Amino acid sequence: MGADKPLPRRGSLVLPDGVRRWLAGLMLAAAALVGATAAASAHASLIRSTPVEGAVVGQMPAQIMLTFSEPVTPLVVLLMRPDGRSDRLEGVDSGDGVGVDLPATDMPDGTYLLSWRVVSSDGHPVGGTVTFSVGSASATAPAMPVAADERLRAALWAAKLALYLGFFFGAGSAFASCWLTPKTRHGAGAATAFTILGLVAAPVSFGLQGLDALGAPLGLFGQSLAWQAAAATSYGFTAAIAFIALALALLALVAEAGLARLMSLAALAGVGFAFAASGHASAAAPQWLARPMVFVHGVGIAFWLGALLPLGLSLRQTPDASEALRRFSATIPYVFAALIGAGIVLALIQVGSFAALWQTAYGELLMAKLALVTPLLLLAVVNRWRLTKPALAEQADAQRRLARNIAAEALLMVAILGVVAGFRFTPPPRVLAVEAAEPASIHIHTADAMAELSITPGHTGKVSASIVVMTGDFGPLDAESVVLRLGHLDAAEITASAYKPGDGTWRVDNIDLPMPGKWTVSIDIGISGAQRTSLAGDVTIRP
Repeated sequence: MGADKPLPRRGSLVLPDGVRRWLAGLMLAAAALVGATAAASAHASLIRSTPVEGAVVGQMPAQIMLTFSEPVTPLVVLLMRPDGRSDRLEGVDSGDGVGVDLPATDMPDGTYLLSWRVVSSDGHPVGGTVTFSVGSASATAPAMPVAADERLRAALWAAKLALYLGFFFGAGSAFASCWLTPKTRHGAGAATAFTILGLVAAPVSFGLQGLDALGAPLGLFGQSLAWQAAAATSYGFTAAIAFIALALALLALVAEAGLARLMSLAALAGVGFAFAASGHASAAAPQWLARPMVFVHGVGIAFWLGALLPLGLSLRQTPDASEALRRFSATIPYVFAALIGAGIVLALIQVGSFAALWQTAYGELLMAKLALVTPLLLLAVVNRWRLTKPALAEQADAQRRLARNIAAEALLMVAILGVVAGFRFTPPPRVLAVEAAEPASIHIHTADAMAELSITPGHTGKVSASIVVMTGDFGPLDAESVVLRLGHLDAAEITASAYKPGDGTWRVDNIDLPMPGKWTVSIDIGISGAQRTSLAGDVTIRP
């Protein structure tokens, strides 16, 4: 890295029309790719299924319908039979839902498990299961499919870190080399190495994303199915823009001065576009605020971190580093302000509440990041306001201290990037809040009557219950009363009479569910006079 040699001064260059059109088209394509994902919203969650979780139906339905909180793309659907056999099925996208057609023959009575895996609009895979029984429940439910091995998570983290290093020490350093030290191009050798690392990491992370989307093990990395699955995610936009940005950075390092500056500027913008194209932060609402903040954050870090290599090497190797240091010190306060502002906005959007900082895994990672960011900012303040002026006055001791501090900044940045790569596996609290609000549902069906019960939210604490009752053949049921009973092994039985709010449902408000886990459900329906019927089942309440 320290073998960079001063390059001859390069003159300005008039770009040929073809090159200008190519660069303009490249930037427009990147912008279009980012814009194509603008409809992304929060992390997708399953809202309901038909039949609902735990339902017992009289006969095998022709189709299972999965309804999500946002549009999704189905990736893998498996049906586990009562005898342990499995069928790979096709999910059909229908807006906010996925329809799964079930086999029409050789479907015995018993408990079935439908394992599904979809990709949400933010590019992240989401999976789950729905259990239902035909005729009667089996003594033992089918086993849940085994999840992907931990080696895949480690490979995903390493690929993310390598891509970040390519972005910031590669594309960022290429920009700094072309704009801060254009005469000598200090840091060009190191920037080239990191850029090549990023160019390798971009397709590797793309393929690993496909494995993660499928829930497949690392050993299937070379299979075409993994790459097809990755193409179905919005991360495909990020990988494409990342590759373009890094390719432009690599070309900027060998191009003439005028063309090099334009290419490095396009590469720096490409880093911001790549971050804004997918991910938890860019998918947050409101989109008009979250995506620009992600863009600003990515570009700001690339400018700051990218400048460290050229500045550190120029301070150590040449006495005429003053101009580069002067340019950087004049610009970095504005970059700091933009970075801190964007970071605060994104943290407020993602975390939502102060308590989430220590109550969620995402908050713990964010606190670890802040613990590293704090000394980094203090070090940067010392460099800018205590060492820059004496270094510009060519005081040798100040220049040596500044060079050491710049190296320390770079090491702290690498540690921070390692923490940031872990955000890939931790949904932010805003996503968890959406999932926590989802209802717990059960469908109970007998020959005389049926009921669909939804408990909102589906976790412990104060909840409300909504009950729809019908005849056994799905006709209207003129019920005169509905009584809900909920029982748990470790809690007292809850009995409450439902009322009719006028929307065709029966409701029970202010139920206090103190325990998570399986609750037995009994719905007593008074039909007319002394005629009554009772429906029973189980519902699972989350902690």
